[in-house]
Amino acid sequence: MSLTLFLLSFISFTNQPGYAIPAFARKYGLPCSACHIGWPILNNFGLAFKDNGYQLGNDKDSPIYQNPAYFPITFRVTPQWHLENQTKVLIDQTGAEQSVTTHGFDLSGLDIWTAGTLYKNISFQVLPSMGEGDTFHFESAWVRFDNLLNSPWLNVKVGKFELDNLLSEKRFLTLSNVGGAWFNYHFLPQGDSNGFGGIGDNQLGVELAGHNQNSYSRYSIALLSSVDGNPGLTTTNAGAAAGSTARTYDVFANVNQGFAVKGLGVQRIGAYGYFGQSPTFYLTSNGAPVEAKGNRSFSRVGAYGWWFIKDLDVETFYMHGQDNVYLGNNIPANNPGGLPPGAVGPTWNGGFVEAHYTVNPQFIFTGRYELVHMSRQANPTLAQTPNLGNVDSWTIGYRWYPIMLSRAGLAVHNEYSQAKMGNTSSLTGTDQINRSVMIGFDFDY
Repeated sequence: MSLTLFLLSFISFTNQPGYAIPAFARKYGLPCSACHIGWPILNNFGLAFKDNGYQLGNDKDSPIYQNPAYFPITFRVTPQWHLENQTKVLIDQTGAEQSVTTHGFDLSGLDIWTAGTLYKNISFQVLPSMGEGDTFHFESAWVRFDNLLNSPWLNVKVGKFELDNLLSEKRFLTLSNVGGAWFNYHFLPQGDSNGFGGIGDNQLGVELAGHNQNSYSRYSIALLSSVDGNPGLTTTNAGAAAGSTARTYDVFANVNQGFAVKGLGVQRIGAYGYFGQSPTFYLTSNGAPVEAKGNRSFSRVGAYGWWFIKDLDVETFYMHGQDNVYLGNNIPANNPGGLPPGAVGPTWNGGFVEAHYTVNPQFIFTGRYELVHMSRQANPTLAQTPNLGNVDSWTIGYRWYPIMLSRAGLAVHNEYSQAKMGNTSSLTGTDQINRSVMIGFDFDY
């Protein structure tokens, strides 16, 4: 009952408008703006609702009390026109570099999202997803046991799930080919064989998480198979996948704290760490990999903040990355003589600043600057080009929500993004620039 009163009072007094995936708005009869700054970014109420296992603490939480006609499912897809440009592309016919531009009408992938409660304090989420032209796969599929021992500090999730990143890549506002992911969340140095796709990838494992009553204080720790979310115990080395070979585990931990500032909103700070292993070679039988071996370590650690000044919110993020010397040089760990003289484990630092300005409940601007810079290349040959693989990127755009009801939503999405990739042109070894322009209609039902 106390949770219900807190959440309902939060709806009444929060000054952060937004929009929701409509399934829960239909279930509880709440406005979509109760949960979102700008769909799909969660506000503080939405975060508390998610942390509590998609529950308000009333009779509507358990499906046995719901209208039989209610089914918690949402379809999301984005018809669009987009333009892609890349500079300094090596052309086979001429043996020279030139800028390449493509454009036209297109579709995004399709997400079929369902989530809710199987019973009181037993939550679930299933998200079959399909990229354009691909087959369906499970982006997420998990069950969560909430409020164990009647405590919000004890919740256990099992399955494939998004890591507990407060700054969620699954819920941000940019969708173009260049701007549709945070580079920091997926970065690997040039020539690195690590099979880890980054903290932005959903992972397979078990998570223990908890929070206080208003979700200002939060923690999570997850034990994960070293498979980057791939089913079938599939590991990856140097881009080549091998099924039924996994034998190690990774750990991800995240803590964050919120505090209210009068007249501004709830500010949040946090820290995280991902510590994992990736194979460098395989035992084989009849030429086929059967067991991942030579597993070597890597880490991604950092801190972040989420700052609110009334209708303006700013996300700040920092990451330090490090890979083992064998991963960084793509050398099997059973062949130490294959390491180049002077080889070391590569390290890098990165971060971003992303801002959102909510003009009114139907219009939001977004802008981001992001960089990832190598601090140590993996060997002296690569170190001759110290900026190799560096990323400097910026994105601007807006979303206009002409329709956002409890049954459906539509966002008109305009975006421009570009990224400078350090010394990656294959002929001249100079910087390449990738650009995206996108005009789309992001809708869910």
